[in-house]
Amino acid sequence: MTDSLQTADAPTVETVAPERDLMSKFDGLIAERQALLDSGVRDPFAIVMEQVLSPTEAVIKGKKTILLGTYNYMGMTFDPDVIQAGKDALDQFGSGTNGSRMLNGTFRDHMEVEEALREFYGTTGAIVFSTGYMANLGMISTLVGKGEYVILDADSHASIYDGCKQGYAEIVRFRHNDIADLDKRLGRLPKEAGKLVVLEGVYSMLGDIAPLKDMVAVAKKHGAMVLSDEAHSMGFYGPNGRGVYEDQGCEGDVDFIVGTFSKSVGTVGGFCVSNHPKFEAIRLACRPYIFTASLPPSVVATAATSIRKLRHAHNKRQHLWENARRVHNGLTELGFRLGTETPQSAIIAVLLPTQEQAVGIWQALLELGLYVNMARPPATPAGMYLLRCSLCAEHTPEQVEQIIAMFAQAGRSMGVIA
Repeated sequence: MTDSLQTADAPTVETVAPERDLMSKFDGLIAERQALLDSGVRDPFAIVMEQVLSPTEAVIKGKKTILLGTYNYMGMTFDPDVIQAGKDALDQFGSGTNGSRMLNGTFRDHMEVEEALREFYGTTGAIVFSTGYMANLGMISTLVGKGEYVILDADSHASIYDGCKQGYAEIVRFRHNDIADLDKRLGRLPKEAGKLVVLEGVYSMLGDIAPLKDMVAVAKKHGAMVLSDEAHSMGFYGPNGRGVYEDQGCEGDVDFIVGTFSKSVGTVGGFCVSNHPKFEAIRLACRPYIFTASLPPSVVATAATSIRKLRHAHNKRQHLWENARRVHNGLTELGFRLGTETPQSAIIAVLLPTQEQAVGIWQALLELGLYVNMARPPATPAGMYLLRCSLCAEHTPEQVEQIIAMFAQAGRSMGVIA
């Protein structure tokens, strides 16, 4: 009786359809992707590695495929010492930390990997983040605040832009790799204001490098601090593999170096190193560090072992550069338009005028047994469509010649080269 009365007296709630579904803003993207699939093209963003055979080969759709679209520059993912370190840490510490670094999330190997970074970079300070993205997000948003300025290259990585948005500083952009424009924009800012210039050693889309030495000199002239993201140059640039900033001889003038474990180190995670005497204060103020779960012990154990081996990987560095030069020269001779006139890094970008050609060559290469990355606006600079190739120190000379031959076949099939 009571139940029936309560049911009868309950107010009627009318469901009102929203005027605009929040997901409707993605209708254009959904339609574009569907049109691509309807044309018979395999989904470029749904590639599954069914089996990984080595740093340079995997099985995709049942076919053995050469990998030319990973950032495994130094081929450390299958290094026996690196793998063993991860297995040992799993046995000793389990699969995860269940907490942030500020609470219960600091294990022995977190301290080990930070020590390995200090050794590798020759710095007094090192802080590890859960990803490279989080390292940029945390460092930039924490370093510069209200009333201060962050000055960045227009072609900066998304993580750098998001780090700027996360904070409260004024954002000033300068033209890509333009020293004069950087100088001009810094000159317009208040002299007394705090300023951070954010640069990248290697830019990930085209594979071009920054004129860091000159840019750092300009930044210092205007009283700015400098952060250099060396994610795509760590391991193989410079005498010790520290990056472009080491190669160009400006180690003493760069205040903060950001990097990642997901490229040359061969696992996952991010970091920042510095010689600043107050650097440890970042741990007390950086929200993406404080409020994120720490990396699993097996991950940081593999990273520490890999970083220590990279200090002495001179032969790997030499072989990677040989591979990059051969592929760059081979594709140039075939008639492809590349992102740089000379090989500047382990990234080689093949530029295509239309999305149809980019997708067509990408699929043709995949069917031949070669995986590369396809990139399109808005991720690419100046609205380009490109195929991004990433060389590995473990690519054999035979694989390199196969790569060039496959590009020749795919390019001719799409009418891009003669």
